[in-house]
Amino acid sequence: MQKRIIMIALALVLPLTAFASPGDWGGNHEDHIAHKLERLTKELTLTADQQSQLQALFKEKAEKSKALHEETRAGVQKILTAEQFTKWEELKKQHHEHWKDKHENKSKDSSNDQVPPATESK
Repeated sequence: MQKRIIMIALALVLPLTAFASPGDWGGNHEDHIAHKLERLTKELTLTADQQSQLQALFKEKAEKSKALHEETRAGVQKILTAEQFTKWEELKKQHHEHWKDKHENKSKDSSNDQVPPATESK
């Protein structure tokens, strides 16, 4: 039952992590996990036990994701020619840069969402 509640909470909260600026956590999985846990602890008032369980879950997920990424890359490399693979890698890099720019701009925009003070018109 408790596992189910945690999974539901994660399903509701994790999509919000997409709004975090990529530069906020330093770019590696451990820093990202620590940043996410810190934020969730603050927002959800997590207990030490919950923090520990979530940290283990996030670490496991990151490891599985990395393994899947490496497996996919190796499979694609077997299928494509060397030239196609090089081009595919470049396309992925361009896509990542576009995504990063888009999310950095979104982060900047959301931090500037304050309404400017009203000015008097005469």
